[in-house]
Amino acid sequence: MIKHTSFDHSGGFYFYRLHNWKTDQLTNGFPKLKNFLHSMFEDCPHDYFHSGPRGSALKFSLHDVDMHQTTGHEVSQLTIDGLEENSERYKTAHSKVQVFMLEHDDKTLAVEVPIWLKANELKNYSNIFNSKEPLTGHIDVLRMEGDNIWVWDYKPNAKKEKYASTQVFFYALMMSKRTGIPLDHFRCGYFDSAYSFIFKPEMEMLKMPELGKFLDR
Repeated sequence: MIKHTSFDHSGGFYFYRLHNWKTDQLTNGFPKLKNFLHSMFEDCPHDYFHSGPRGSALKFSLHDVDMHQTTGHEVSQLTIDGLEENSERYKTAHSKVQVFMLEHDDKTLAVEVPIWLKANELKNYSNIFNSKEPLTGHIDVLRMEGDNIWVWDYKPNAKKEKYASTQVFFYALMMSKRTGIPLDHFRCGYFDSAYSFIFKPEMEMLKMPELGKFLDR
């Protein structure tokens, strides 16, 4: 039911796991998403992940994010349950939460999903990232809720995060580019056991003051 593999990428080993049945059942409206998720076991471009910019290391803010902070979200409860149930099964908090969600949450499709964005896929890419190499990352938790694809990142101290919204925005953009699914179908969030922060990603969010001199050219 759950297919898994490990990727030796920059930053350590990433354990990509996919729930086959849920993926096949919940992605009926998005066949390109299903195909992409299955293809990563054989066709992940590993060379992209050994150098270049990483989504988790981005240190700039987005512009006009309509952020919603909530308590009691189901992903927070799943975090509580996962940390407890898998307390002795896995060493890292991420694995405890991710595997629990994959096994017990009916909306979670995959964890540690490899994604990337090439320089020719975003205007002013080399100025934004100071590189022409692909931007890469791994989505902590990918969920389906109705017609929306949710990109989630687990942050043990979510309320203190400064740039997590930037990270998940680019994760959603990367997945949009990889699958050809419009960004309008994506939602972003990051969470811990107490709080969740959610928003709808939009390209206008890239017009932040820090990058204005590049994006306005």
